[in-house]
Amino acid sequence: MKPVIVIATLIFALVSGVIALFFLNQRRLVYFPDASNGDAIPPSFTLKRPDGVTLRGWVDDPGQPRALLYFGGNAETLQAARAELRECCPGWSRYFLPYRGYGGSEGAPASPAIHADALAFYDTVAKRHPGQPVALIGRSLGSGVAAHVAANRPVSKLVLVTPFDSLKNVAKAHYPWLPVGLLLRERYDSADWLRGKPLAAMVIRARHDQVIPAANTDALLRALPDDTWVVELEGDHNTFAEAEGFRQALADFLR
Repeated sequence: MKPVIVIATLIFALVSGVIALFFLNQRRLVYFPDASNGDAIPPSFTLKRPDGVTLRGWVDDPGQPRALLYFGGNAETLQAARAELRECCPGWSRYFLPYRGYGGSEGAPASPAIHADALAFYDTVAKRHPGQPVALIGRSLGSGVAAHVAANRPVSKLVLVTPFDSLKNVAKAHYPWLPVGLLLRERYDSADWLRGKPLAAMVIRARHDQVIPAANTDALLRALPDDTWVVELEGDHNTFAEAEGFRQALADFLR
């Protein structure tokens, strides 16, 4: 066999192997449930799903008329979010539900199940607060979950924190040499879902976000109403919440 053919064959085998590894392990690249072990504390809210999976989370200030649902990031411990919202959103009953496989929730994460769970989460909470406003906060990956809910259910306010237009486009930015559009099964298409929707929305972005490229947040903003609140904070994808103004922005928008 000629050397050039050998080299071409080796390159093809290597690229094919990398593509296969990405396809087979993509959920391990998207979801990090082990990071949420700190959420395995006694629940105050549970959601039983038709497939037998039980999701376990918490409700803070359950006696408030308005309801606020929080959807976390892919490696976020929700206890920090509970503390943040306790300070800035005291006038809401605040609900937190770890995704499948996260914290005390059963099952394994996958976008079809996560989206279905999120709609059931909304429906259950809305029944507890009949005729009252229901607002959503979604952070990072959770912004895609919140976007799907907002596209399919009435929400009074929508807060998207370090959000993106689509997970596919973010993956393309990080893996430009892979045919991500053909490989990625996890669907979080926020811009497509929200385009043209009449929403009261706020986007909080990090000035030095190393995970979500600015172009992907900009693309999402083009799909949102012109009067969307936009707050840019110092810090990166993981530290922006420490910046002055984060809690105040939430308090101002959700008052």
